[in-house]
Amino acid sequence: MRKPVAWLLSIVAIVFAAVLVYPYLGLDPGSSRIEVGDNLRYSVLVVHIFAATAALVLGPVQFMPKVRARKRIHRTLGRVYLFAGVLPSALAAIPVAMWSGQLLTQIGLSTAAILWLVTGGLAYRAARRRDFIAHRAWMMRNYALTFLAVTSRVLVPVMLLAQIPFTGADPASIGALASSMIPVGQTAGWILNLMVVEFLLRRGPARRGRPAGPDVS
Repeated sequence: MRKPVAWLLSIVAIVFAAVLVYPYLGLDPGSSRIEVGDNLRYSVLVVHIFAATAALVLGPVQFMPKVRARKRIHRTLGRVYLFAGVLPSALAAIPVAMWSGQLLTQIGLSTAAILWLVTGGLAYRAARRRDFIAHRAWMMRNYALTFLAVTSRVLVPVMLLAQIPFTGADPASIGALASSMIPVGQTAGWILNLMVVEFLLRRGPARRGRPAGPDVS
């Protein structure tokens, strides 16, 4: 990943992470953007949000050349990203999805969470084997799933606005459809992200066999 792209991703990730985590900083269930029925569900949601925020912010740092060149730092940050970010957030995402009561959310987010765990595990295994090319490819796929936190929040308003020319809906009232579009955005987001990454992998440095940098083992 080129340096300007990594920095751009980092800036976007920080901005969205701040928006994502802000309502939960006070640990007040009444401020939750998602309806929670009890303290247990709120606690699981908070774990998911905070761990996802850590993964979202740390991910782009891993692709910065200067960080990758410093093996110990890269390895430490990689472990934090995977074991303090991806792992707890993905595990918590599954019950959060199930509690949503929306079939598409249950299927879409649970699938994304499982793929998040699988790609993370494969990235870690590749690093342990010192297969840095495969490691980099799997980490890119893994961060594509992490970046769902951003993509889904961009896709929903875009899809809502796209309906206006075809339905003749009033822009002021189309927001009422947002709740029905959120599951679509959540599912379409990670699919789109993975498609972009696969395209980049097939034309980028990893495809040409360049070294991918240090591991997270």
